[in-house]
This record gives sequence, structure tokens and C-alpha cells, in this order.
Amino acid sequence: MAATAPTYDIVLLLDPAAADEVRAKIVSDVETMINAGGEVIGKHAWGMRHLAFEIDHKSEAEYHLLQFHGTPDLLANLNRTLRITDGVVRFRIVKLAPGTPPPPDMRASAAPAHSDDPDREHEQPPVAVAAEPTDDE
Repeated sequence: MAATAPTYDIVLLLDPAAADEVRAKIVSDVETMINAGGEVIGKHAWGMRHLAFEIDHKSEAEYHLLQFHGTPDLLANLNRTLRITDGVVRFRIVKLAPGTPPPPDMRASAAPAHSDDPDREHEQPPVAVAAEPTDDE
């Protein structure tokens, strides 16, 4: 595949009620489809996470992100296949702009929001804040 091919992200939200083997096969099949018509350049399993809103009465899903180079035919094939695949709650394919930063490491943020330690119960996670310019600048 040419180095100038566009880079895409595909985010898969898989049904937690589906068997582990079914979810693994979906990810494997998507990867096989991509490799047949493009090139996988990154795989990220983000695990089980809560959905922002319920989808088909489900409040959580197993998240996967695959980054790849591909053709319009590959995108059409992925769209067609994933729309009818049982076990896929939702998916999204996004074309990345050049210079897009790498995806976050979601495994680090997958820790439960509550803790058994009562002193940490109300502690908020750290938030990245841009530095304010000073008078010296």
C-alpha cells in the first residue's frame, strides 16, 4: 500500500452479552478485511467501558480502536459488513487529518471511578490545563 494512503480510525463497540469468542472473532475479521485491502498500523483494546447513553438497552460495551490505511472500496466493505454483524453495538470510521496525535492509552483511565479508600472517594482525576501566559513572555 502506498505511503500516501489516508489513515483511518475504526472504533468498534461490541456487545458485552456476546461470547468472548464472538467478540474476538469480530475484531479478528475486521483486521483480516483491513489487511486484505489495506494495512493495519495500530490496534488498541480499550476494554469494557460505560456508554454515554444506552444503545439497544445496553449501558456498556467493549471498545476497540484499529488504525489503518485503506481504500474507498475497503471502507464500503467494512461499513456493509459491520452493519449486519451480530455483536456490533456501534462502529465509526474516521479519516484522520495529517499530524493527528496518537490515541490515548485508555487502559490507564479504565480504573473504576470509586475506590474502597474513603479518603479518596471525592478525589477528582487530574485534568490537563494549558499554562497561562506570564508577563515575562
